[in-house]
Amino acid sequence: MNFIFKFLLLFSRLPLRVLYLFSDFIFFVIYHIVGYRRKVVFENLQNSFPSKSVEELKKIERKFYVNFCDYIVETFKSFTVSSKELRVRVQHINQHVFDDAKAEQKNVILLAGHVFNWEWFNALALSVAQDNCHPVYRKVQSGFWEQKIKELRTRFGNQPLEAKEVVRHIFRNPNDGNSIYLFVADQTPHVSEVTFGLKFLNQKTPVFVGYDKLSTRMDLAFIYCDMKKVKRGFYQVNYYRIQPDGEKFVEHEVVKKFHTLLENTINKRPDNYLWSHRRWKYQHAIKVMGE
Repeated sequence: MNFIFKFLLLFSRLPLRVLYLFSDFIFFVIYHIVGYRRKVVFENLQNSFPSKSVEELKKIERKFYVNFCDYIVETFKSFTVSSKELRVRVQHINQHVFDDAKAEQKNVILLAGHVFNWEWFNALALSVAQDNCHPVYRKVQSGFWEQKIKELRTRFGNQPLEAKEVVRHIFRNPNDGNSIYLFVADQTPHVSEVTFGLKFLNQKTPVFVGYDKLSTRMDLAFIYCDMKKVKRGFYQVNYYRIQPDGEKFVEHEVVKKFHTLLENTINKRPDNYLWSHRRWKYQHAIKVMGE
């Protein structure tokens, strides 16, 4: 396993213009030859966009696989890419929302979806006023790759936290505006953990609500990441403060607003979303949820 990783490190040192040639090859293999999860992808697209024609959906499907393969090589590149290069390739807009949160002495809950390329948020830690930036991740089965993923997300001064640790950390950490917690928040909860669902992309969708519970217990700043692929290898992230309708957030308000914002992002650029996961596999559990 260590030998494979050393090879991947060497691979990641290649210029992106060369890595994108590998991306083109990977696309040809998984789209045209292997057909990796094409049935799942097309079914997800069809259910999410019932008004689109088969021809329109096929175009989105093909573009998705192009973006997905770019994401694969860009993730490898993340192990060795410099902060200077990431600053050129990822433009962060509306960063004043982080300054506002620090001035208000409120820690930040940063909410992103599986929109390409969410792995390239790492260098954000170098350009915000907050000293502590905590990417939240889920454990993987392999202890070796668990460590490597943690090392990847530790780059540029980040302090990654495993999902099961993060709530305890937030409650114990001073709410002084000096910490950011980055959630890729459209995770699918395990069927045993399904407690709430909503309508998302025209489907009943079980949703993760851990961050929502924080909104009613602590005075935190919630910020949404609107990720946009400008062109190959270049991204733009707009940050928007999520505000309560009343004086304070009520239960499920943040999770509903996050999914509305994410749905708008996906509708504008549907090929940039991760369609290959079985995100709606636990729809049957929603009938027992308190909606």
